[in-house]
Amino acid sequence: MKLPFPKKSLYLWLMAGSLTLAACAPVLAIESAAQYTPEGTPAEVPNPTITRMEDTVEATEEFEPTIEPAETPIDIPTATNTPLPEEEPPPGTEREFSTDFSIHSIPYLEILSGGPPKDGIPAIDNPKFVSVSEADDWLEDVEPVIMIDRNSDSRAYPIQILMWHEIVNDEVGDDPIVVTFCPLCNTGIAFERTVDGQVFDFGTTGRLRNSNLIMYDRQTETWWQQATGEGIAGEMTGTQLVFLPAAMISWKDFKTAHPDGLVLSRETGFSRAYGNNPYTGYDNINSSPFLFRGDTPDELPAMARVLTVELNGDAVAYPNDVLQEQHVVNDRIGETEVVVIWQAGTASALDESKIATSSDVGAANVFSRELDGQTLTFIYDGSIIIDEQTGSEWDVLGKAVSGELAGKQLEPIVAINHFWFSWAAFMPETRIYQP
Repeated sequence: MKLPFPKKSLYLWLMAGSLTLAACAPVLAIESAAQYTPEGTPAEVPNPTITRMEDTVEATEEFEPTIEPAETPIDIPTATNTPLPEEEPPPGTEREFSTDFSIHSIPYLEILSGGPPKDGIPAIDNPKFVSVSEADDWLEDVEPVIMIDRNSDSRAYPIQILMWHEIVNDEVGDDPIVVTFCPLCNTGIAFERTVDGQVFDFGTTGRLRNSNLIMYDRQTETWWQQATGEGIAGEMTGTQLVFLPAAMISWKDFKTAHPDGLVLSRETGFSRAYGNNPYTGYDNINSSPFLFRGDTPDELPAMARVLTVELNGDAVAYPNDVLQEQHVVNDRIGETEVVVIWQAGTASALDESKIATSSDVGAANVFSRELDGQTLTFIYDGSIIIDEQTGSEWDVLGKAVSGELAGKQLEPIVAINHFWFSWAAFMPETRIYQP
């Protein structure tokens, strides 16, 4: 894979570093790895591909990149549940963390510094929420949100906020959960926070693996891979977090389905340029991922959008351009009959400088086709999605909106948006759906 910047140019290396900071800590100046505060003024950082947003940051520590990009791709092995032999942890981590780095399931050479320190990207620990009508004042219909619906408690987490925080520790339907978003991989994922009876709170490590967010829990300081939910270093190495259905849909679809739902407030305790995309054009299909040292299978472009599912050891990637043409896919994954439903009307968060004006990439979700003992088959008739058995119409949230089955809800299946390079790195034995 061709690197997006040559090693010989320090200037371009700094620009690449600034993109990482924009993606994983957009308000952090390249000259410092600062802890964020609501006060201060950001340093100016030249970058031809990033629109710097006015924000606030106080530089408290000097930042010195310690890892250089590789000249050639390297093979990236997957995590193993068997701890690896003890080795030196990533540079500088022992000063920041009390993690037991003698226990780990991945080679530490796979971990890169994204620039900011521990908690340099501030998680939201005490989230505030507003009503749909209040949020409608600052959210446009096409903006993407992550929807969580548990025990009749429906909440929307706007990507325009998650872009700058990456982690929200919350309770939904009385269940402790964590909602996460990694901009570099376009992965919005939710997990249960309860592990072996203990409730964990999560923060950001400031490190990446396969360009993907590495989290840590504040109780044991174990490091967790966001893309897989696996503990990869520390006491809980080998432990798997429980995935939760977390649909990435448009604001319009959420407020239509849940007019009485709650929306994550912009009152986060931090001053950020919510609504702005700090790394314009990152999802260009012809671009290359940043701080990724692996080799991507050439079945798809590295930055191709895919919706991904893994069930009972069977992994599938659904290319977004195929879903856009098909609108609906009937498939079987791990002996489970599923349907993938795609609908236009959701903007990319990683395209234009304003999320609301970005290109329409649509939204897709996955559901079980089993309903009341019957396996439904779905078709797109040119304007709407219906099931062949009853002719009922279905929306992108898996709900029948008209017809004999009106009001019925399909069971959601955990499905995660990725860029192809990211999914292929973590799930190399994957099937790519083709009609």
